[in-house]
Amino acid sequence: MVIAPITEADAGEVLTLQRAAFVSEAQIYGSADMPPLTQTLAEVEAELRSSTGLTARIDGRLVGAIRYREDDGVLLIGRIAIAPDTQGEGIGRTLLAEAERSSTARVAELFTGSLSEANIRLYEACGYEEAERVPQGDGTDQVFLRKPLHQVGDPSEPRASG
Repeated sequence: MVIAPITEADAGEVLTLQRAAFVSEAQIYGSADMPPLTQTLAEVEAELRSSTGLTARIDGRLVGAIRYREDDGVLLIGRIAIAPDTQGEGIGRTLLAEAERSSTARVAELFTGSLSEANIRLYEACGYEEAERVPQGDGTDQVFLRKPLHQVGDPSEPRASG
């Protein structure tokens, strides 16, 4: 698997991947009216210009993508999309770990829907803890999860040399 920075040139493949990956979410929620499925190519291109991300490819095929940005010391993780036929193979975990490793933020945050139990289990297994639930007015909640990243004195943090 090759992990590389996401670029605007990846937009078409990313849109196709995210649509395939989020069909199962639409089935869980009984609605295809969700941004990953309704987003246009122009919107994905604009998003890729204003955020950072990574792609995962196997034999040249895009099998995973993650988008994120840092804001005031928080790594805000956006869409994680994994090709349906490769889900469960660790691609999402790898992309999430690479995004966290490349960040200088002190904390990472992401969200998912309350019915997305597999996503919640994955994020918790990666060290995220539920921080907040926001009712969506339809009986579901948006679940925000947070994870501390680089702490003062963290042995993985580079030391200043003098």
